[in-house]
Amino acid sequence: MITEIVTFKIPEGMDRDRLIALFEESAEIWRAHPKLHRKNYLYDPEARVAGGVYTWDSAADAKEAHGEAFHARVAETFGSTPEFQYFETPVVVQNRLSQ
Repeated sequence: MITEIVTFKIPEGMDRDRLIALFEESAEIWRAHPKLHRKNYLYDPEARVAGGVYTWDSAADAKEAHGEAFHARVAETFGSTPEFQYFETPVVVQNRLSQ
């Protein structure tokens, strides 16, 4: 299993409420993705950075999901280019299920 961290800059003037609305719109897409185990959305208002932490079976699955269409969507919505990090995930602790 791998963990993928995706970050991108958010434009000046985009407030927290708008960002959360965009996150909520995209959540249905990610809920339906057959290869995604989990996604956590990220937001750092001081650094003006947002993104997500994803858990996949493989880096290939992550890269397939975050192809050209994803890059284009981030560019169009946020005016930035996403950055990606990949980590092997040998142990997972999940205390609360279905919440």
